[in-house]
Amino acid sequence: MSAFPGAALPGELIIPLVVCAIVTAGLIKRVDVFAAFVEGAKNGLGAAAGILPALVFMLTVTGMFRASGALGFFTELTAPAAAALGFPKEAVPLALMRPFSGSGALALFKELLDAVGPDSFAGRVGAVLMGSTETTFYTVAVYFGAAGVKKSGAALPAALAADAAGLIMSALTVRLFFG
Repeated sequence: MSAFPGAALPGELIIPLVVCAIVTAGLIKRVDVFAAFVEGAKNGLGAAAGILPALVFMLTVTGMFRASGALGFFTELTAPAAAALGFPKEAVPLALMRPFSGSGALALFKELLDAVGPDSFAGRVGAVLMGSTETTFYTVAVYFGAAGVKKSGAALPAALAADAAGLIMSALTVRLFFG
């Protein structure tokens, strides 16, 4: 907390300082900063328009997966394998949702922490899982779609293998460091 009311904390100054540094560097190099900003914003809107259909698709599929009860079904189906790997049953829905949706996984992570607490084995495994896995299907759909990639080749199996490694290692790492 700042000693002076209304004064910014050092962390709160980072973004304004970065913006000032960028504008200053542009002025030193005699770049029309405003025109460069407008051009970048125009390109960004074009990229967003290209990504939007894949994004809507992934959000729809994720919502349907959860609302239909499929998440609960797959949780029960995979719980024995998770238990054999030493993975807590409470974190299985998070592990299933994470490859599909970051926001869906974040909601499930919050629910997990509310249910078991952040210092529990499942809460710690969930935290490590959130930091060590990727929203694989979302990433492939959105970024490959935006880049116009039609054949993902080995990218999806390799990414899913990395997610599986992150899932297994999250439980092992928590067990190793926290018992």
